[in-house]
Amino acid sequence: MDSPAENKRSAALALAVLGVLLIGSLLVFTFLNGDDDATEPSDAKPSATPAQDKAAGTAAAGGGSGGAGQQTNAGGSADGVPPMVPPAELAEAHRAMAAYMAGLSTYTYADQSAAWAKPLLELTVGDQQMKAHTVLPTGKDWATCQANRCSSVGKATVVRDGMIAQDLVNGSGTLVSSVVSLTTNRSENGKQTQTETNSWLVSTRKEAGAWKVSAFNLQGLGNVGASEQAGE
Repeated sequence: MDSPAENKRSAALALAVLGVLLIGSLLVFTFLNGDDDATEPSDAKPSATPAQDKAAGTAAAGGGSGGAGQQTNAGGSADGVPPMVPPAELAEAHRAMAAYMAGLSTYTYADQSAAWAKPLLELTVGDQQMKAHTVLPTGKDWATCQANRCSSVGKATVVRDGMIAQDLVNGSGTLVSSVVSLTTNRSENGKQTQTETNSWLVSTRKEAGAWKVSAFNLQGLGNVGASEQAGE
């Protein structure tokens, strides 16, 4: 059996070994931690101060240099992008469409072609196509109208917009095409004989500061030819 003295020496030796290992571990940890600090990038940006955070938040909310002023000048359009045709201009285009289509179907047997067509042509771009379309009935239809002392009254309403486009390449300006509902009431010898309702696709473009009709095409037959005999 080991003597008490030998046991004490063994215990002391074990404690000494543990102490050396502990000291060595501390030295290694300190050395590695120092390397991490030394390898940190020299251009690392410091975190923003509370004042910087506040300034950044203000700039983001204002949308840059313009801020709220830019949103106000946008006229309430989506994402600050102005509409291709402002509402007031669109209303002018609609009025030109309705006035032309209603006027085209409004006449009496006593009208003279040149005088009747002049105000209507002023609502158009005035090209050969529009001149060819802006005419009174001809031939047998006009002879029958004169014999029966006929009259026709048109009423036009813009139903919806079909297309709004801008020619950025050829520079021909902005084009607005809308569906127009046209109702025509015809009479002979003072008695209403016929009512027609058609849908037309009417196009306008802006010339010399005014919206002018540039084309129109029949879109639907509706109740073309439906007659309403007075008194029935």
